[in-house]
Amino acid sequence: MNQDLSILNMVLHASWVVQLVMAILLLMSVSSWAAIFRKLFALKRVKSLNEDFERDFWSGKNLNELFAAATQNSRTAGPMERIFASGMREVQKLRERRITDAPSLLDGARRAMRASFQREMDSVESNLSFLATVGSVSPYVGLFGTVWGIMHAFTGLASMQQVTLATVAPGIAEALVATAIGLFAAIPAVVAYNRFARDVDRVAIQQETFIEEFSNILQRSVGNQANASPSGR
Repeated sequence: MNQDLSILNMVLHASWVVQLVMAILLLMSVSSWAAIFRKLFALKRVKSLNEDFERDFWSGKNLNELFAAATQNSRTAGPMERIFASGMREVQKLRERRITDAPSLLDGARRAMRASFQREMDSVESNLSFLATVGSVSPYVGLFGTVWGIMHAFTGLASMQQVTLATVAPGIAEALVATAIGLFAAIPAVVAYNRFARDVDRVAIQQETFIEEFSNILQRSVGNQANASPSGR
């Protein structure tokens, strides 16, 4: 009896529809775990790079030196460094066009940094929608497999003259495995999504705060040196 009701035995003896549902759920679970680990390492890298750049930025280094370093290391730079570089780049382009009034320079820099901010956040938020989908859909997919399995089990019992718990239990147990696998896929995805959503919000707030602080620095710099590139604070 124990051997008949083992998980492996129930999966092997389930109907082909339930087996297909289980295979889909297992694939979703493996994919979600892969997405979880990728996002975990990606967010850790983003936070580390942002903290390193913010430390350099507030250490008193020349803005032009920071911009040169950001341009040189554009492929390995963090989101905050790329946002900074986009603002500095826009200021330089406007100066090359002989635009020196402070409002135009600041407006151009802010628009460039906002556009860069949106691109960076799109990258940071990647795979979150997949985790949300797995977390919300998996239980229903598992429930479909369970309903189908129970329906299939009762259809088979209809031809029997005497029905006991021993004859009903295996079919129902096979069907319930689909629900268990659905929950196994959904719970980690939901927990990871909530955790990553909070981390993404923190990254967004950190970068928005930097944009405002850098805009204030640019405003003071442009106001003090209307015809010079912003190189000091």
